[in-house]
Amino acid sequence: MMANDRVTTPEVNLSPHFAIQRDRINQALARLLPPADQYPESIHEAMRYSIFAGGKRVRPLLLLETGEAFGGPSEVLLDAGAAVEMIHTYSLIHDDLPAMDNDRFRRGMPTSHVKFGEATAILAGDALLTLAFQVLANLKVRPELVVRAVQILAPAIGTIDGMIGGQVMDIKYEGAQLNQSKLEQLHRAKTGALIRASVLLGALLGEADGGALERLSRLGDKLGLVFQIVDDVLDIEATSSQLGKTAGKDRGARKYTFPSALGLAGSKQYAERLTHGAIAELEQMTRAGGQASKIDASRLKELCLFLVHRKS
Repeated sequence: MMANDRVTTPEVNLSPHFAIQRDRINQALARLLPPADQYPESIHEAMRYSIFAGGKRVRPLLLLETGEAFGGPSEVLLDAGAAVEMIHTYSLIHDDLPAMDNDRFRRGMPTSHVKFGEATAILAGDALLTLAFQVLANLKVRPELVVRAVQILAPAIGTIDGMIGGQVMDIKYEGAQLNQSKLEQLHRAKTGALIRASVLLGALLGEADGGALERLSRLGDKLGLVFQIVDDVLDIEATSSQLGKTAGKDRGARKYTFPSALGLAGSKQYAERLTHGAIAELEQMTRAGGQASKIDASRLKELCLFLVHRKS
């Protein structure tokens, strides 16, 4: 990257609005998950433990803010956001297992397999994934929107350019030195696909038009890379207490990261460029006329800026 390519973004703390939105998402999750005392209690306790262990709720926030910007029904968006968070949490439970990353802490608490044992942790992840699609199937929208929602979400967590495929690549290339193109391919799948799907689901349920969906797809793609780049930087710069998980884990696992490829400064600069690109997609979308010209994209812009300057 040349020196004149450098762009900077101001540090951002999320406004109180997002604390309210997180509470709404958590209320939806509490409503949709089986009660901890419902038989068989052990699996339901484990599911709720990992869901409510904390977390920024980035994916459901992106879904909710995108959908509400287009006038989508909040109840539907909250349920869809909860489904996405269930899928994200399932992936974390399985990532932490001894056969995968073998991590003992997540969000500052013992991981699911440490607290409940490996068998229950595996089943809790499976159950969250299954429940997510049950929630999607029950969305109170036109049947064709439910079908399209599944068509967006299922590939995003699948084996071809989706989360599971990215995880397979992550295992395959452990200890290998990758070029930037291959590194981006890996993380567009492992991390980025679900983030992009979250934005698209919100737009779909808000019934955004095709032009807006194309812009938001590109925005989601950029934000997925931003999220991973910042994760890689924080793995080096932050402490375990700040992260709520083991710091320095990538180096210990011999994973090739964005700082490995671009250096710390180069990684931060690239994340800033991608963030400005994502914001440009928003601005161009609202200037294009039609339906998108009427939306307020300020909350989405705030989320974009938060993601590039988050500290955990």
